[in-house]
Amino acid sequence: MSRQIAEQTRLFPKTAPMPTDALLAVLLGAVLHAGWNTAIKSGTDTRRDTVLVAGGAAVIAALFLPWLGVPTAASLPCLVASACLQLLYFRLVAAAYRCGDMSLAYPLMRGTPPLLIAACSGFLLDEQLSASAWAGTSLVCAGVLTLALSGRPANVQTANAHTANGCPTDGPKPRLVAVLGVPLANAAVIAAYTVIDGVGVRLSGNPPSYTLWVFLLAGIPVVLGGGPGLAVYARTRWPVAVVGGFCVVASYGLALWAMTRAPVATVAALRESSILFALLFAALILRERIGWWRAASGAAIALGAAALRL
Repeated sequence: MSRQIAEQTRLFPKTAPMPTDALLAVLLGAVLHAGWNTAIKSGTDTRRDTVLVAGGAAVIAALFLPWLGVPTAASLPCLVASACLQLLYFRLVAAAYRCGDMSLAYPLMRGTPPLLIAACSGFLLDEQLSASAWAGTSLVCAGVLTLALSGRPANVQTANAHTANGCPTDGPKPRLVAVLGVPLANAAVIAAYTVIDGVGVRLSGNPPSYTLWVFLLAGIPVVLGGGPGLAVYARTRWPVAVVGGFCVVASYGLALWAMTRAPVATVAALRESSILFALLFAALILRERIGWWRAASGAAIALGAAALRL
């Protein structure tokens, strides 16, 4: 069944290189993705800021959908499944940033999915990876392991900061399961909805409409579950909703469009170049201490992601 779906949705040869326009689109999306994550991490309430970003994306989708066509019926199961996973994704993003530095959580969330996608793309999507792509997978593995080893007490936020922001603690420091487990769980969610959307956007016949429907369906329940005081909080943080909402829609929309031009695994891998932008933003904007350990691991993940697309 998976092979039949792959043959129906493939718009290019198995071994086709990534076109230049798709490559540039994914890189631009990577910058935007790192930007909206930085906006969330820069606030004092990551949960509410995440809700605002999801709500902003939903509003943007609602404004533009009347002017677009509708996805084909064949893509609807993928659309519903993706929206549910996106809802879980937003919740896990907020939890990850409550419990750890962006320079640790973001690379774990973004650096691990290419491994999972590359491992399953062969039998799920019938997309074969080259030897250089598998070499890139090894680099990504090494980078993620290095990041995991860097998650020692000296490199995470103080216990008081985590407790005040709602992160569970165990004694004087955040529990290891919270600091590392939440980002890794979200990595699995990212891999799942990426594969689903790679199929769905090809079946949809209308990538922009498919993308906006994902964010509309996912954003509504996120906002409804935002809790009391959200409207008051939004009065001072509305730029996060506007800019963050635009960035998240544009970033993922560019990636989904690229998936109609190149294999899902290579697009997903190249998109993780956002890790380098995130580390840069964390150092320059959030004033987080990166250090050579995290910088080296982030570089390894990015190099591995680049090799995966070859």
